[in-house]
Amino acid sequence: MAAAISAAFVPASANALTLMDILRGRDKEADRAPVVQPQAPQQQTQRTYSVPKVAPPKYYTYKADSMRYIAISEIQDPVVTGSISPETNDVTDEQPNTEVAALDPDTMTDAASTETMVAIGENDPRQYLTDARVKAVDDVAVAIEDYYANGGDLIWVADGDVAPKAQAALDTLADADAWGLDPDDYTVNMPDLALAADDAAREAELMRFELALSARVLTYMQDAKRGRVDPNRISEFHDLQRNPVDLEEAIDALGNAENVAGLMESYNPQSERFQELKTALEELRADHEYVEPIVFRRGNYIHPGETDEDVPNLIKAIKRKSTDAFIQDHAEVFDAYDGGTEYTPELVELVRDFQDVQGLYVDGVVGPKTISSFDVETNDDRARKVVAAMERLRWLPDDFGPRYVFINQPAYRVYYHDDNGENFDMRVVVGNPRNQTYFFRDEIQTVEFNPYWGLPRSIVVNEYLPKLRANPSYFDQIGYEVSYNGRRVSSASVNWAAAPMVDVRQPPGERNALGQLKILFPNDHAIYMHDTPQKSYFQRDVRALSHGCVRLADPKKMAAAVLGVPQSDVDDYIATGQNTPVDVPEQFPVYISYFTAWPDATGDIQYYDDVYDRDMYLDRAFAAESKARKANS
Repeated sequence: MAAAISAAFVPASANALTLMDILRGRDKEADRAPVVQPQAPQQQTQRTYSVPKVAPPKYYTYKADSMRYIAISEIQDPVVTGSISPETNDVTDEQPNTEVAALDPDTMTDAASTETMVAIGENDPRQYLTDARVKAVDDVAVAIEDYYANGGDLIWVADGDVAPKAQAALDTLADADAWGLDPDDYTVNMPDLALAADDAAREAELMRFELALSARVLTYMQDAKRGRVDPNRISEFHDLQRNPVDLEEAIDALGNAENVAGLMESYNPQSERFQELKTALEELRADHEYVEPIVFRRGNYIHPGETDEDVPNLIKAIKRKSTDAFIQDHAEVFDAYDGGTEYTPELVELVRDFQDVQGLYVDGVVGPKTISSFDVETNDDRARKVVAAMERLRWLPDDFGPRYVFINQPAYRVYYHDDNGENFDMRVVVGNPRNQTYFFRDEIQTVEFNPYWGLPRSIVVNEYLPKLRANPSYFDQIGYEVSYNGRRVSSASVNWAAAPMVDVRQPPGERNALGQLKILFPNDHAIYMHDTPQKSYFQRDVRALSHGCVRLADPKKMAAAVLGVPQSDVDDYIATGQNTPVDVPEQFPVYISYFTAWPDATGDIQYYDDVYDRDMYLDRAFAAESKARKANS
């Protein structure tokens, strides 16, 4: 991850006080050492400074939407009135005045017609809606209040009883889990009419049911469209605008719908990939497989050369967890193993290779981390991943567009798609667990050849500052450029003890961290795709290794695709050695996403490790949302 630090963060004057100065006890600008020394630094006594850190983005304790009572103070019906000609406007004493004039098409004009609101009659059962005590989140409550207060017809009650339409809605809510939602979030108690003491109590109970079912159905439709949870409340690594849901349009449609179930379910994503996930969820839940547990002694370590009763379990666990390719590559070791308890050199090498594939520390010692990596996913585990994937799909547009780039971080792959052109995918390296890649969407704008690497402040402070305090000339020595207030300065002239706000960048060249090119989609997180000189990383199975940006295994192919040019043109730009930004002819979307279950090109669902534990945080958000809804139901 790389981006120049904005000069907006530089103090108003070179010696202005900063928060770090105040923390060190300085209260005047005169007490502050200058950021840039006016002359060559002199030999000084070595001092020890505390090293500040730039904190990474954090995960939150999820807070569910608050709920309130739906408040309908008065209900009025719209009525069309019009002017009536004098010839038909005679009224006898036997014809009492009415609030609404009779309408005669022969004596009225469109210009004279108006719509007015009149209070409902005292025998209208809707009067009891004003006393019903039903809670909903604010936007759902507002839509319901507006609908019923302005004369909306009853949707779920007809002829003094529960309408057949209501049962169709209740059945759809009960089937919410088929769509990756939680039926318990939409529970509605049927009206207990047998306990009603009189007609008024019966109508009051029916109106409570009317309001409650409207609230739950609208909540379902909103969840189906935009997701149960707000991803931006899960962590700072999420930056997604929620899909809009027109709830006023939804409740109006419910009032007119003949097929309520079809209308409700239509608010779920309709894409082919979502349907593939839905089908997989149904199959996983129908298959009740049994996974034999492999149990290791608690706290046990197996060291090379030892004899241990858990060695047979070790080999069984590795074979069950490994891919077919890994088993084939090590077939000789598996075939030769006779079930013994000696941890032989051959088995040590097998474990070392397994540790390397799993992204573990490679030492051949079998400890808690290695043993935990043996966990095998059950169908229930995979079903939870599919539910998480269905939720995350609701955070994105249903239609990705005719041309897009899709990055799936747990898969360590990027996919280029063009309805009218080529489609391909390649390996990528994404952020390590301490420097995670964000989840967001943007527009690809520029390819920059022979790029500069602007070091983020987090890297300057967290990784380089200790070296710079010991050796202020360090950036000069490794060829990095330092600027302060837009002016190039020597690294040796900077007072690094002050942790100053300076810009640092690495010039283009063979050793540049971004390689030969980067592909930009400007965002608040300084995330982009780029080349890298560290090509060996793409041979690893676990590739969460960067500072957050996305490194491409074949950057020239991706650059040619997004620019719509032959790869030879890309080579020509690079051959100049000059820093050259080139805008794409037409901007198109890029989705930097996180799916631990995702359909491949054939429609089969592939499952990936939860490298950032985001499934866990999503499960916590689900639980918080469900708890809040249950408490207010």
